[in-house]
Amino acid sequence: PPRGYDLPTAAADAAAVVRALGETEAVVVGSDWGGLVGWTMAALHPRSVRRLVVIGAAHPRRLRSSVTDARQRRALAYALRFQLPRLPERRLTRADDDPVAELMRRWAGPAWVQTTDFAEAVSRYRDAARIPQAAYGAMEYYRWAGRSQLRPDGLRFARRMAAPITAPTLQLQGALDPYVLPSTARGSDRYVAGAYEWSELPGVGHFAHEEAPDQVTEAITRWAR
Repeated sequence: PPRGYDLPTAAADAAAVVRALGETEAVVVGSDWGGLVGWTMAALHPRSVRRLVVIGAAHPRRLRSSVTDARQRRALAYALRFQLPRLPERRLTRADDDPVAELMRRWAGPAWVQTTDFAEAVSRYRDAARIPQAAYGAMEYYRWAGRSQLRPDGLRFARRMAAPITAPTLQLQGALDPYVLPSTARGSDRYVAGAYEWSELPGVGHFAHEEAPDQVTEAITRWAR
């Protein structure tokens, strides 16, 4: 779609899916942008979230405030190129280049990069990026995040996200995540009023559910009970 790539809309859509399935609440699990959607659902649609599991994503307000940290600014700098209109998605879909592999190598833990599983994951994500309009949709989320910082809609969203999260929240974070630094993600607990647990996965980068699937599955299963 041409619009609707903001976190409030994504969270409202996810809450609507819960209702469409005939449920009033759900255990919400999200990684990266899915994690940001999970944080947003828990704050803005609290009745839809029974329990929350966030993987590799800081609370939006924590991420916003992290720009004062030079290390986190450097970590996020790679995504600044996504702010350009259309050019990033053209590069993602070019046959003579492999930006998907480049990005995944940059953000993954070093141990996973050496495995055949990593090569298979790169192939899947590369194929997904080349689905018509998929790359555009992916880039639009980054563009909204960057451009909304000083716009009325972004400032409104930041104010609304001050609402304390009451859903029991498990936060899983790769200890070697070079994109969302563990020191940034760890500060998210200040926005959780309910039960909260932090779990840092050693040797794991940004793609924790791909890099350590057994550990992540066990943690989610335990928390969802």
